[in-house]
Amino acid sequence: MKDERFQNRKEAGRLLAEELLEYGGRKDVILLALPRGGVAVGAEIAKILHLPLDVFTVRKLGVPGQEELAMGAIATGGGRVINRSVVASLGIDERTIEAVAAREERELRRREALFRKGMPALSLRGKIAIFVDDGIATGATMRAAVETARKLEPAAILAAVPVAPPSVAEEMAELVDEWIVLLTPESFFGVGQWYKEFPQLGDEEVCALLHEAAAARKKERENRRKEWPGDGAAADQ
Repeated sequence: MKDERFQNRKEAGRLLAEELLEYGGRKDVILLALPRGGVAVGAEIAKILHLPLDVFTVRKLGVPGQEELAMGAIATGGGRVINRSVVASLGIDERTIEAVAAREERELRRREALFRKGMPALSLRGKIAIFVDDGIATGATMRAAVETARKLEPAAILAAVPVAPPSVAEEMAELVDEWIVLLTPESFFGVGQWYKEFPQLGDEEVCALLHEAAAARKKERENRRKEWPGDGAAADQ
Protein backbone atom coordinates (compact mmCIF):
# COMPACT_ATOMS: atom_id res chain seq x y z
CA MET A 1 0.00 0.00 0.00
CA LYS A 2 1.45 3.37 -1.02
CA ASP A 3 -0.65 5.25 1.51
CA GLU A 4 -0.39 3.14 4.63
CA ARG A 5 -3.93 3.88 5.68
CA PHE A 6 -7.09 2.16 4.55
CA GLN A 7 -9.83 4.23 2.99
CA ASN A 8 -12.47 2.36 4.98
CA ARG A 9 -13.36 -1.11 6.26
CA LYS A 10 -14.62 -2.14 2.82
CA GLU A 11 -11.21 -1.49 1.26
CA ALA A 12 -9.54 -3.34 4.12
CA GLY A 13 -11.80 -6.33 3.46
CA ARG A 14 -10.99 -6.26 -0.25
CA LEU A 15 -7.26 -6.26 0.46
CA LEU A 16 -7.58 -9.11 2.93
CA ALA A 17 -9.62 -11.08 0.39
CA GLU A 18 -6.66 -10.86 -1.98
CA GLU A 19 -4.55 -12.61 0.67
CA LEU A 20 -7.20 -15.30 1.18
CA LEU A 21 -7.89 -16.22 -2.45
CA GLU A 22 -6.94 -19.88 -1.95
CA TYR A 23 -9.93 -20.26 0.39
CA GLY A 24 -12.48 -18.76 -1.99
CA GLY A 25 -15.59 -20.81 -2.73
CA ARG A 26 -14.60 -23.71 -0.50
CA LYS A 27 -17.40 -25.47 1.35
CA ASP A 28 -15.10 -26.31 4.29
CA VAL A 29 -14.39 -22.65 5.13
CA ILE A 30 -16.38 -20.30 7.37
CA LEU A 31 -15.72 -16.60 7.93
CA LEU A 32 -16.26 -15.45 11.51
CA ALA A 33 -16.45 -11.70 12.00
CA LEU A 34 -15.95 -10.00 15.36
CA PRO A 35 -18.68 -7.36 15.71
CA ARG A 36 -19.16 -4.65 15.21
CA GLY A 37 -16.39 -3.34 12.95
CA GLY A 38 -15.20 -6.76 11.89
CA VAL A 39 -18.55 -7.47 10.26
CA ALA A 40 -18.00 -4.72 7.67
CA VAL A 41 -14.60 -6.21 6.83
CA GLY A 42 -15.95 -9.76 6.82
CA ALA A 43 -18.93 -8.89 4.63
CA GLU A 44 -16.61 -7.64 1.89
CA ILE A 45 -14.42 -10.75 2.11
CA ALA A 46 -17.49 -13.01 2.03
CA LYS A 47 -18.82 -11.25 -1.06
CA ILE A 48 -15.54 -11.51 -2.96
CA LEU A 49 -14.65 -15.07 -1.96
CA HIS A 50 -18.21 -16.48 -1.92
CA LEU A 51 -17.95 -17.72 1.65
CA PRO A 52 -20.53 -18.05 4.44
CA LEU A 53 -20.30 -15.31 7.06
CA ASP A 54 -21.18 -15.63 10.72
CA VAL A 55 -20.57 -13.47 13.79
CA PHE A 56 -18.51 -14.53 16.77
CA THR A 57 -19.51 -12.17 19.52
CA VAL A 58 -16.74 -10.98 21.83
CA ARG A 59 -16.76 -8.25 24.48
CA LYS A 60 -13.70 -6.44 25.74
CA LEU A 61 -13.31 -6.12 29.50
CA GLY A 62 -12.30 -2.49 29.83
CA VAL A 63 -10.40 -1.12 32.82
CA PRO A 64 -12.83 0.97 34.91
CA GLY A 65 -12.16 4.62 34.13
CA GLN A 66 -9.96 3.64 31.17
CA GLU A 67 -12.46 1.57 29.20
CA GLU A 68 -10.43 1.63 25.99
CA LEU A 69 -7.67 -0.29 27.78
CA ALA A 70 -8.48 -4.00 27.77
CA MET A 71 -7.81 -6.05 30.87
CA GLY A 72 -9.34 -9.04 29.12
CA ALA A 73 -12.25 -10.24 27.00
CA ILE A 74 -15.13 -12.70 26.99
CA ALA A 75 -16.61 -14.58 24.03
CA THR A 76 -19.69 -16.48 22.96
CA GLY A 77 -19.66 -19.91 24.55
CA GLY A 78 -18.02 -18.87 27.81
CA GLY A 79 -14.51 -18.09 26.62
CA ARG A 80 -12.53 -15.68 28.79
CA VAL A 81 -9.05 -14.17 28.53
CA ILE A 82 -7.54 -11.99 31.26
CA ASN A 83 -4.50 -9.80 30.61
CA ARG A 84 -2.71 -10.45 33.88
CA SER A 85 0.04 -7.93 33.19
CA VAL A 86 -2.52 -5.12 32.89
CA VAL A 87 -4.41 -6.34 35.95
CA ALA A 88 -1.24 -6.53 38.03
CA SER A 89 0.21 -3.20 36.90
CA LEU A 90 -3.02 -1.36 37.77
CA GLY A 91 -3.77 -3.29 40.95
CA ILE A 92 -7.19 -4.47 39.75
CA ASP A 93 -8.82 -6.96 42.12
CA GLU A 94 -10.87 -10.03 41.22
CA ARG A 95 -14.11 -8.45 42.41
CA THR A 96 -13.68 -5.64 39.88
CA ILE A 97 -12.90 -8.10 37.10
CA GLU A 98 -16.02 -10.14 37.89
CA ALA A 99 -18.23 -7.04 38.04
CA VAL A 100 -17.04 -5.86 34.62
CA ALA A 101 -17.34 -9.38 33.21
CA ALA A 102 -20.93 -9.72 34.44
CA ARG A 103 -21.92 -6.42 32.82
CA GLU A 104 -20.26 -7.31 29.53
CA GLU A 105 -21.82 -10.79 29.59
CA ARG A 106 -25.26 -9.18 29.60
CA GLU A 107 -24.32 -7.02 26.62
CA LEU A 108 -22.80 -10.00 24.82
CA ARG A 109 -26.04 -11.96 25.17
CA ARG A 110 -28.09 -8.98 23.98
CA ARG A 111 -25.97 -8.61 20.85
CA GLU A 112 -25.91 -12.33 20.20
CA ALA A 113 -29.72 -12.45 20.25
CA LEU A 114 -29.99 -9.34 18.08
CA PHE A 115 -27.48 -10.40 15.44
CA ARG A 116 -28.62 -14.01 15.18
CA LYS A 117 -32.37 -13.40 15.40
CA GLY A 118 -32.91 -16.95 16.62
CA MET A 119 -30.65 -18.56 14.02
CA PRO A 120 -28.10 -21.08 15.34
CA ALA A 121 -24.38 -20.52 14.94
CA LEU A 122 -22.70 -22.25 12.00
CA SER A 123 -20.95 -25.44 13.06
CA LEU A 124 -17.14 -25.21 13.10
CA ARG A 125 -16.46 -28.91 13.54
CA GLY A 126 -14.07 -30.06 10.83
CA LYS A 127 -14.15 -26.65 9.13
CA ILE A 128 -11.47 -24.03 8.50
CA ALA A 129 -12.49 -21.04 10.61
CA ILE A 130 -11.21 -17.64 9.49
CA PHE A 131 -11.59 -14.92 12.12
CA VAL A 132 -11.66 -11.34 10.85
CA ASP A 133 -11.76 -7.95 12.54
CA ASP A 134 -11.10 -4.37 11.49
CA GLY A 135 -7.86 -4.34 13.46
CA ILE A 136 -6.26 -5.44 16.71
CA ALA A 137 -4.91 -3.24 19.49
CA THR A 138 -4.18 -5.53 22.46
CA GLY A 139 -5.34 -8.83 20.96
CA ALA A 140 -7.56 -9.65 23.95
CA THR A 141 -10.79 -10.01 21.97
CA MET A 142 -9.23 -12.09 19.21
CA ARG A 143 -7.53 -14.37 21.73
CA ALA A 144 -10.84 -14.94 23.53
CA ALA A 145 -12.51 -15.80 20.23
CA VAL A 146 -9.77 -18.19 19.13
CA GLU A 147 -9.51 -19.97 22.47
CA THR A 148 -13.29 -20.44 22.56
CA ALA A 149 -13.39 -21.67 18.96
CA ARG A 150 -10.76 -24.34 19.65
CA LYS A 151 -13.30 -26.14 21.83
CA LEU A 152 -15.63 -26.38 18.81
CA GLU A 153 -13.20 -28.70 16.98
CA PRO A 154 -12.41 -26.81 13.77
CA ALA A 155 -9.90 -28.35 11.38
CA ALA A 156 -7.85 -25.14 11.49
CA ILE A 157 -8.10 -21.57 12.73
CA LEU A 158 -6.91 -18.54 10.79
CA ALA A 159 -7.03 -14.90 11.80
CA ALA A 160 -6.92 -12.05 9.28
CA VAL A 161 -6.84 -8.37 10.17
CA PRO A 162 -5.82 -5.18 8.38
CA VAL A 163 -3.58 -3.79 11.14
CA ALA A 164 -1.99 -4.74 14.46
CA PRO A 165 1.01 -3.61 16.54
CA PRO A 166 4.16 -5.68 15.90
CA SER A 167 4.25 -7.27 19.37
CA VAL A 168 0.60 -8.35 19.17
CA ALA A 169 1.10 -9.62 15.62
CA GLU A 170 3.90 -11.87 16.87
CA GLU A 171 1.69 -13.24 19.65
CA MET A 172 -1.16 -13.93 17.24
CA ALA A 173 1.12 -15.79 14.84
CA GLU A 174 1.82 -18.27 17.66
CA LEU A 175 -1.85 -18.64 18.56
CA VAL A 176 -3.43 -19.58 15.21
CA ASP A 177 -2.65 -21.96 12.37
CA GLU A 178 -2.31 -19.12 9.87
CA TRP A 179 -2.04 -15.41 10.57
CA ILE A 180 -2.57 -12.63 8.03
CA VAL A 181 -1.98 -8.96 8.82
CA LEU A 182 -1.48 -6.22 6.24
CA LEU A 183 0.13 -3.52 8.39
CA THR A 184 2.23 -3.76 11.57
CA PRO A 185 3.17 -0.14 12.30
CA GLU A 186 5.61 0.62 15.11
CA SER A 187 3.70 3.78 15.97
CA PHE A 188 0.31 2.48 17.05
CA PHE A 189 -2.20 4.44 19.13
CA GLY A 190 -5.42 2.76 18.01
CA VAL A 191 -7.05 0.91 15.12
CA GLY A 192 -8.89 4.00 13.87
CA GLN A 193 -5.58 5.75 13.31
CA TRP A 194 -5.03 3.54 10.27
CA TYR A 195 -8.27 4.36 8.48
CA LYS A 196 -9.26 7.53 6.65
CA GLU A 197 -12.91 6.73 7.34
CA PHE A 198 -13.65 4.88 10.58
CA PRO A 199 -17.26 5.48 11.64
CA GLN A 200 -18.75 3.57 14.53
CA LEU A 201 -21.12 0.87 13.27
CA GLY A 202 -24.52 0.57 14.90
CA ASP A 203 -26.36 -2.66 15.62
CA GLU A 204 -28.72 -1.96 12.72
CA GLU A 205 -25.82 -1.69 10.26
CA VAL A 206 -24.33 -4.94 11.51
CA CYS A 207 -27.67 -6.71 11.13
CA ALA A 208 -28.06 -5.30 7.61
CA LEU A 209 -24.60 -6.52 6.56
CA LEU A 210 -25.28 -9.99 7.94
CA HIS A 211 -28.66 -10.09 6.20
CA GLU A 212 -27.09 -9.04 2.87
CA ALA A 213 -24.38 -11.69 3.19
CA ALA A 214 -26.94 -14.41 3.98
CA ALA A 215 -29.19 -13.30 1.10
CA ALA A 216 -26.27 -13.33 -1.34
CA ARG A 217 -25.28 -16.81 -0.18
CA LYS A 218 -28.84 -18.05 -0.61
CA LYS A 219 -29.03 -16.60 -4.12
CA GLU A 220 -25.78 -18.33 -5.08
CA ARG A 221 -27.16 -21.68 -3.94
CA GLU A 222 -30.37 -21.13 -5.89
CA ASN A 223 -28.42 -20.26 -9.04
CA ARG A 224 -26.35 -23.41 -8.68
CA ARG A 225 -29.47 -25.51 -8.34
CA LYS A 226 -30.68 -24.07 -11.64
CA GLU A 227 -27.34 -24.96 -13.24
CA TRP A 228 -27.32 -28.48 -11.75
CA PRO A 229 -30.99 -29.33 -11.19
CA GLY A 230 -30.24 -33.01 -10.67
CA ASP A 231 -27.33 -32.51 -8.30
CA GLY A 232 -28.41 -30.94 -5.02
CA ALA A 233 -25.07 -31.69 -3.38
CA ALA A 234 -23.19 -29.64 -5.95
CA ALA A 235 -25.63 -26.79 -5.59
CA ASP A 236 -25.08 -26.63 -1.83
CA GLN A 237 -21.31 -26.35 -2.09
